Amino acid sequence: MPYLADAQFPKSLMFVSGLELWQWVNQAKTEARSSDIPLAEIDWLLQELAGLDRLALRLESFKDLPKIELKLSLSELAQLWQRRLQERVPVQYLTGVAHWRHFSLKVTPAVLIPRPETELLIDLAVEAVKSYGVNPKSHWVDLGTGSGAIAIGLASALTNARVYAVDCSSEALAVARLNAENLGLESRINFYQGSWWEPLAFLKGRVSGMVSNPPYIPSSTVLTLQPEVLKHEPHLALDGGFDGLECIRHLVETAPDYLESGGVWLVEMMAGQAEAVADMLDSHGSYCDVQIFSDLAGIDRFALAYRL
Repeated sequence: MPYLADAQFPKSLMFVSGLELWQWVNQAKTEARSSDIPLAEIDWLLQELAGLDRLALRLESFKDLPKIELKLSLSELAQLWQRRLQERVPVQYLTGVAHWRHFSLKVTPAVLIPRPETELLIDLAVEAVKSYGVNPKSHWVDLGTGSGAIAIGLASALTNARVYAVDCSSEALAVARLNAENLGLESRINFYQGSWWEPLAFLKGRVSGMVSNPPYIPSSTVLTLQPEVLKHEPHLALDGGFDGLECIRHLVETAPDYLESGGVWLVEMMAGQAEAVADMLDSHGSYCDVQIFSDLAGIDRFALAYRL
């Protein structure tokens, strides 16, 4: 069975009784427990596919409904769930949807699934504009845009900025463009295919902020990741080279040619990399006010600096 996002739905919706769906949910919960999959994923599936809200799912009040609309048949839902169990396909790829900040984003196996911790990059960018007088009306860049999440977050939060999103993958850019269009932000974001800064030579010395969630996992560590990530998410967006810092090192070296004085350099990184990244920025000679910020779990996750 293909990913749900790729399926052609019939013009008429499928219907199932609340009791039938409840029976499927109970079976799915048993299977989830035995496969060490969070039960919350079942609720997430049903919110997406049956339009049920969290309260109805928690109270199981949907069991008494005479019919419930589904985006696919109950047998197809069961097949989809088996892919989650047996192939360890992430639920976001199965449904084609990931929720990030206040957006519903299309995702496919061509793009990394946006994580909740990455949402803080947008908050840090906004705070830099407010606290440090960074020009919000100039140009902001999302390098390695993937699904377009960061570019969309920047365009939504920095309403006077022009955003430029770059990715080397044409398949990823197609997803990012669609997300921008679906959210009405296509006129605020320019998309470019290429490696890091290469398509943006016309912006040299004019960029107010660079934000990136680059590949930062050491090559040897990628092979030890959980199967949902290792087997299904694009390694291009994960593998940061021998020490995991290859891409971040490149961004440290190249960004000064593009950032205007006072421009923001902001990246996400892996646990344990903060000291090395801060040292890179401090020793380069083009940056000042280097800062490290933690994610919600207290892990040093983000590095921010300003162009001298």
